[in-house]
Amino acid sequence: MNDLHTPPPAPQPKSKSKKVYRRKGFWIFVAGLVVVGAVANATAEDPGLDNEAAPQPTVTVTKTSPAAPAEEDAPARETTPEAAPTAEETSEEPASEPAVVPDVVGMNHRDAMGLLHERGFMVNEEDASPEGRMIILNSGWKVCRQDPAPGATDVLRVAIYSVKHDESC
Repeated sequence: MNDLHTPPPAPQPKSKSKKVYRRKGFWIFVAGLVVVGAVANATAEDPGLDNEAAPQPTVTVTKTSPAAPAEEDAPARETTPEAAPTAEETSEEPASEPAVVPDVVGMNHRDAMGLLHERGFMVNEEDASPEGRMIILNSGWKVCRQDPAPGATDVLRVAIYSVKHDESC
């Protein structure tokens, strides 16, 4: 009877090489993703760089000094440089005139936004219809009204209310 009963085979140790391979593959994949993301980030254009940099005021220092008489027999004197005037002393900032809000009623929505941004205004855009839709593709819209009215000064933000081209204001 002893021959009839055989013990079950001993469990085979699981091969760890497959797990290590999977882990190694996972980490290689993650490292590759990080490299691709870093390269994409480094080569991506910054939206803030599209605008031209604002010109900085140029500081010009003009100083006249009387001509010293030539002394041929006198030994050469060491000269010490004078302190240059600071930018605060010499810069003359032109008084900037406040921007005047242009009339954009009837214009294409995209063109109106471009004009307002070009003049230095922040723009709020709203749907003029009672539906309250979001303006996503703004080239297919026209401006019905604006707030503040054209000609206003000392304004930072302009609201434009638009409808789709095939709709009436």
